[in-house]
Amino acid sequence: MREPRIYLDHAATTPVRTEVREAMAPFLGDAFGNPSSLHAEGRAAREALETAREDVREALGARGFRLAFTGGGTEADNTALLGVLLASDGGQAPRAHLVTSAVEHPAVLRALPFLERLGYEATVAPVDGDGRLRPATVLSALRPETRLVSVIAGQNEVGTIEPIAEIGEAVRSRGIAFHTDAVQLLGKSALDLARLPVDLLTVSAHKVGGPKGVGALLVREGIPFEPLLRGGEQEGGLRAGTEGVAQAVGFARAVELAVEELPREAPRLAGLRDRLRMGIEKTIPDARINTPPKGVLPHILNATFTRVNGESLLKLLDELGVAVSTGSACNTGARKPSHVLEAMGRRPEEIRASIRFSLGRSTGEWEVDDAVRRLGRAVGQLRRIAPSN
Repeated sequence: MREPRIYLDHAATTPVRTEVREAMAPFLGDAFGNPSSLHAEGRAAREALETAREDVREALGARGFRLAFTGGGTEADNTALLGVLLASDGGQAPRAHLVTSAVEHPAVLRALPFLERLGYEATVAPVDGDGRLRPATVLSALRPETRLVSVIAGQNEVGTIEPIAEIGEAVRSRGIAFHTDAVQLLGKSALDLARLPVDLLTVSAHKVGGPKGVGALLVREGIPFEPLLRGGEQEGGLRAGTEGVAQAVGFARAVELAVEELPREAPRLAGLRDRLRMGIEKTIPDARINTPPKGVLPHILNATFTRVNGESLLKLLDELGVAVSTGSACNTGARKPSHVLEAMGRRPEEIRASIRFSLGRSTGEWEVDDAVRRLGRAVGQLRRIAPSN
């Protein structure tokens, strides 16, 4: 009898929640109006869109922010970087400088070569062995022409939570805009923009039970910003193009549920993560946990299994009914070593032997325990056939 599948890749994506599908359904059917149209159908769509926008802002404590729905987290990150830098030029030759970290999502790091081709300059600040960026490191990288600092809030491969509050306060006190990618933090840790010293923030729907293909960029009122997409006046001038009403409505419902359930779901996930950590350490010899013991997201655990190739382990686990990843889903197919583990000082052979587990609403104790059992079987099988050096 085939064993039930266990999904431990919630940091890549999550199943769309029933409540979200129900909220979206009318706007995939009869309520099809274009929110820019003035007739009754258009007005109904506009009302739903603006209600969704306000619901997201309310859930994130973002009353002083403009919110543009985007095609996802990647678009929001790219737009944040370019929007601020373009606005900083004042029509002159682009010379602005930005600072980011070595453990950012590819949506930030892979935008840097393009920005440099446009004439901007970027400094990628190093992190410590836990993948954490020290505020002093950021301050030492600032220049008179620095216009933006972008630091991920919760690292998507190892789960490290960055000191966003400290960095934001230091940066903004110098008149520099501060952006954070909070895609993994949303629904896993408190996120209140009324208290956080953040000027721009990226979130995405499909990490919290919402639909794929929709994210949001929040921009604090008064921050100079140039939109990338030009056309109509949608999204308050931040992003042209006909809005996906169903996607926005689904996003808002997913965010509401995630924030509402956070007080009980975050500690539950942290307990399961610790159970997974202890199970791996007890069951599999020579395993190394890359996720720091403290100051981390509750749902992510990254581990290295010596004498095993991570991609081979992933494939064998998939055959055994366990879904995991070797890192960011956006890096799949690139066949490049994890830049995050590399920045943390891991050796190439350690990086190649690493796997990311990420937990979610559907994860329970039996899934964790059974996954550890199947993991031990897979690691043992691969080590038996591995060449001895």
